[in-house]
Amino acid sequence: MTPHTGAELAELLRRPASGLLSTETVVDLLIGHEAWLAREDFVCRYVEVETDSFHAGGRLVAFVRWRVAAGAVKAGRLAYMGSEAAMLRIAAGIAAAITVDRREALGGLDASSLGLVLKALARDNGRSAEVVVR
Repeated sequence: MTPHTGAELAELLRRPASGLLSTETVVDLLIGHEAWLAREDFVCRYVEVETDSFHAGGRLVAFVRWRVAAGAVKAGRLAYMGSEAAMLRIAAGIAAAITVDRREALGGLDASSLGLVLKALARDNGRSAEVVVR
């Protein structure tokens, strides 16, 4: 059992991402989708929580092991429902330069998830976007 709530993990993930555009983008995409951080199997295996050695006071930070998590989904070692796999693959693609089949990843997304992805892609390219998908 993970000792952190989804909101706590979101904050811990944002700490080391601050100021790193691609990392901020994928962390916000993961948080915005609201699925993976609520899953104990994902958090326990693929999210590392550790003490930040660069800041005094020993604050905690968290990192996602993107390549390993995406590989687990692809190999069937990490079960998923609906858009969960697509969102994880897209985030891993941005974070770790993993090739993503766009048709496979984007084809099954609902409007809300597609909006999150489009906004993330714009942000990763240094732009802001207000996205409305109907």
